[in-house]
Amino acid sequence: MWFKPWALWVDETVNEALPTSAPTTEAVVPTASGATSPAPVGPTTVAEGVFISHEHDTSGTAKVVRLADGTHTLRIEELDTSNGPDLRVVLSDAAVVEGKAGWHVFDDGRHVTLAKLKGNKGDQNYALPADVDWSQYTSLSIWCDRFDVSFGAAALTRV
Repeated sequence: MWFKPWALWVDETVNEALPTSAPTTEAVVPTASGATSPAPVGPTTVAEGVFISHEHDTSGTAKVVRLADGTHTLRIEELDTSNGPDLRVVLSDAAVVEGKAGWHVFDDGRHVTLAKLKGNKGDQNYALPADVDWSQYTSLSIWCDRFDVSFGAAALTRV
């Protein structure tokens, strides 16, 4: 793959809605007649964090969301970072450290690359595969695979 420096100045904006799935029935609510009926359980945020800048100014939030069907999605909201070659979304067990000390750590320990970054701006979703235990990862990085550097990262804290 050839490096195309002119592409670094082209923003790619993505505006995806939070995915929905068929609701499950975990709670029970009373009806007008006094009987009870299952209440659908919608998307629930189970972990979240705020991006800090590394190699490039990066802002936005990251969330792990449990959907009504029990699956999990990584949601990035209001992302604003630079575009770059071969940007990836990486879950990692590395601590999020500010400054240059945090730029290169996200592929050192346990990590999983979820996908190519869809866009350097906006809201986007990444389905977490069933065989990935998201709770084993404490951070998320917008990772430039070409230069092995984090553009920005968020510590994922359970809520």
